Parts: sequence; C-alpha cells; structure tokens
Amino acid sequence: MSADNKAILRRWFDEVWNKGRTDAITELLASDVVIHGLEDTNGQAIETYAAFENFHKQFRGAFPNIQIMIDDIVAEGDKVATRCSVAAKHTGNSLGFNATHNDVEFDGMTFVIIKDGKIAEAWNNFDFMRMNKQLGLI
Repeated sequence: MSADNKAILRRWFDEVWNKGRTDAITELLASDVVIHGLEDTNGQAIETYAAFENFHKQFRGAFPNIQIMIDDIVAEGDKVATRCSVAAKHTGNSLGFNATHNDVEFDGMTFVIIKDGKIAEAWNNFDFMRMNKQLGLI
C-alpha cells in the first residue's frame, strides 16, 4: 500500500505539475478533497477541488516550465510525505501582475492522505515568501 501511495504522489508532481496535464487532476485528486496551506492571488484559502483547479491554471500559467523534484518521499499506510524542490521561470501574467521573467527556486513539503487511489486530504507548506522575493514582490 505505501509503495502504491508513493507512486500516486510521484505521478501527481510529474503529470499535474511538471507536464501540466490537467486531466491528471481528475485522475489523482478526490472530488471531495480537503486542501490546507495554499492561497489564491486574493489571499483566499484553496480548500476544494474547484479552487485547486483554478489555482493550478493560474500557477502553471505564470510558470509554464515549472519543475518540481521530489527530494524525499516517505509513506506509511495511507499517509505520504514529500520534500520537494521547485524551479521555474515567471513568464506568464496569470498571478495578477506582469511576468517578471525571473527564475525562481524554492522548496516545500506536502503531506497527503490517500483514499481509494486518490489524494483525499493535503497539507502544503511551500516557501512562497522566497519565491516572492525572487520575483521582486517583497
């Protein structure tokens, strides 16, 4: 079970984020998912499937070449934790401000619960402050 759940998270980062396959969101994210630790451009919490789809569209629109590498992955039963490194270039205007064309590198962690082969709940902690500094926002 743990190995299968690790594979789900590997697919999540590779297909949803690195390859931008929006159809993989439906394949890997439960429709009643609960999401913690992400915000939209207005500072509103991303907590639902629909809110995540919009977040993904905006973020990938701003960083179409995003690459998320899993540095560590640990699983026990239905829980999977990852530590990730993120690299991208800000070339899109979808975050509410013009593209800076700056490269960004930051890291983060996510902790998920897998149910019936899909992500049912997720806790995210990514260093968006570091990203925002690299974009010249702060």
